[in-house]
Amino acid sequence: MLEVNSLSAYYGLFQALFDVDLRVEEGECISLIGANGAGKTTLMRALVGALKVDSASVLFEGQPVGGQSERQQLARGVTLVPEGRRLFPSLTVRENIELAQHHGRPGKWDAELLFQELPALAEVQNRMSTELSGGQQQLVAISRALVTNPRLLLCDEISLGLSPYAVDEVYRLLNRARKDGMSVVLVEQNVQRALAEADRFYCIQKGRVVLDGPAADADHHAVANAYFGV
Repeated sequence: MLEVNSLSAYYGLFQALFDVDLRVEEGECISLIGANGAGKTTLMRALVGALKVDSASVLFEGQPVGGQSERQQLARGVTLVPEGRRLFPSLTVRENIELAQHHGRPGKWDAELLFQELPALAEVQNRMSTELSGGQQQLVAISRALVTNPRLLLCDEISLGLSPYAVDEVYRLLNRARKDGMSVVLVEQNVQRALAEADRFYCIQKGRVVLDGPAADADHHAVANAYFGV
C-alpha cells in the first residue's frame, strides 16, 4: 500500500530525515521506535502531507504522492492522530467527531458506530472536550480519525500519559478497526507494547532507520542498543 523510498525531510536548512525507507502493507501495523527527537514525528508529518518532500519518495498504491497537501492525503485515506490530541475545545465530543466525519471519506465508520463500540464515550458525547480525562480525550482523537474512514492511520504517541486501562481501550479500538483492513503506523514510547501490537518495526535514530524487522522476531537487546545508539 505505502512505500517510502530514500525520503529526506528538512526544517529550513536543518535536515531531520536521511534517506528513510519503509513499507506498509494493507491491514498491517508497523511501529516506529526511537528516542525523543529521533525523527518519528517528522516522518509522520511527511507522510500526512504537513512537510514538503520529494514526490517520488512516498508512493501510495504505486503512485507518487510525496509533498501533496494534507487535504489531498486525507481524501486519499491517510489520516493522522497527532501527539497532544488537538481537539476543538469549543466543541462537544459529538461535534468534534461529526466535524471530522463531514470532511472524511464515505465508509463504515461514523459517530453512531463509534458510540456503539465505546459506550463510555457515548455517555459523555454532549460534554465539552476540555471536560474529559486524558484517556477520554485520546479516544475522541482516535474516533475523530476513524470517522474519516482512513485506509492508513498514523498514530503519534497515542498512549502518552494514559492509565493502563485507557491504553488498553485505545488499542482495543485500533485492533477493531484493523479487522476491516485498515493499516496503522504507530509511534509508541513503550517499546514492549509497540512490538506486541505491531507486525513489523522500524527503529529510528537521528533521522535514519538503523534497525527493522518482524516484531515477533525482534531481539530486545538489539532494539535497546539501536534505540539508545549503543
